[in-house]
Amino acid sequence: MKRGFYIGRFQPYHNGHQSVLEHIAGKVDEIIIGIGSAQLSHHVDNPFTAGERVLMITRALTSLGCPYYVIPIEDLQRNALWVAHVRSMAPPFDICYSSNPLVVRLFREAGCRVQSPAMYEREILSGTEIRRRILAGEPWKKLVPPAIVQVIKEIDGEKRLRQIAMDD
Repeated sequence: MKRGFYIGRFQPYHNGHQSVLEHIAGKVDEIIIGIGSAQLSHHVDNPFTAGERVLMITRALTSLGCPYYVIPIEDLQRNALWVAHVRSMAPPFDICYSSNPLVVRLFREAGCRVQSPAMYEREILSGTEIRRRILAGEPWKKLVPPAIVQVIKEIDGEKRLRQIAMDD
């Protein structure tokens, strides 16, 4: 059994994440999806709660065809201990998938096998760009799976993001 680990903040989950997870699903028997910075929410850079991000991911992956686990992982402010923290929160895994330079380095230093999957349309598929578009009133819904549009609507996420971005 080969199990892969993939971590992101998923603020929000988007088509780039979907593309990477579909790629990983073809390489492993199971996927562990770590929701990074799980303790953060209601901030312009991190508007969604860990539970809302779990909902986004599970709804988006209904037809993935590969078993997966979604694990919220709170930040640890000591990078040298972070991989051990992740391992303590997640089921055992054989390989880490990430293109984040710090994540790659930390896992490699901890002796983990790491692969960096190609990122799909990275210039527009980023949580930063999607949040920027929401705040600017620009089209964003085609950048995320339809299930994510529905979750953001259910939680009134556009309004939340606009409110937390206001100055007093």
